[in-house]
Amino acid sequence: MANESRSAARPPILLVEDHADTRLMYEEFLGPDYDVQGVGDGIAALEAMAVRRPAVLITDLALPRMDGFELIARVRGDSRFSDIPIVALSGYTGAETDQRLTQVPPVTVLQKPCLPETLVEVLEKHLRGKTNRER
Repeated sequence: MANESRSAARPPILLVEDHADTRLMYEEFLGPDYDVQGVGDGIAALEAMAVRRPAVLITDLALPRMDGFELIARVRGDSRFSDIPIVALSGYTGAETDQRLTQVPPVTVLQKPCLPETLVEVLEKHLRGKTNRER
C-alpha cells in the first residue's frame, strides 16, 4: 500500500528517448520524484499515452519510426492530449528546427546534452502551470 500512495503522489511523466543509456539515466534521476515511463520512439509514445495520460511529455526530436516533430504535432492535434506540456530535447539547432517547433506551440526546448537538474527545473515549472518556451 505504501508504494501505491507514493506512486499516486508522483506525477506521471512520459519520456521518449531512443538511446537506451540516455533514457535510463533520465529515468533513474527522475524516478524518485516522478512516475516515469520510458519508451523508445514516437509510435510507442502514442500507444503509452492511450493507456495512461502523462502530466508532462518529454521527447527527443530524432527518433525512429516516428520522430519527435510528428509526435508533437499528433499530440497537439489530439483533443485528449493537446493541453499536456511538452519538453523537447534537441540536438538540432538552427532556424529550421525553430520553425518546425513553432508550428505546434507551446513546446519547451532544451538543448542536448541536457543536465538532469535542468530538466527537473523545467518539469517543475510545467507542473506548477508555467509553460514558457525556453531555449
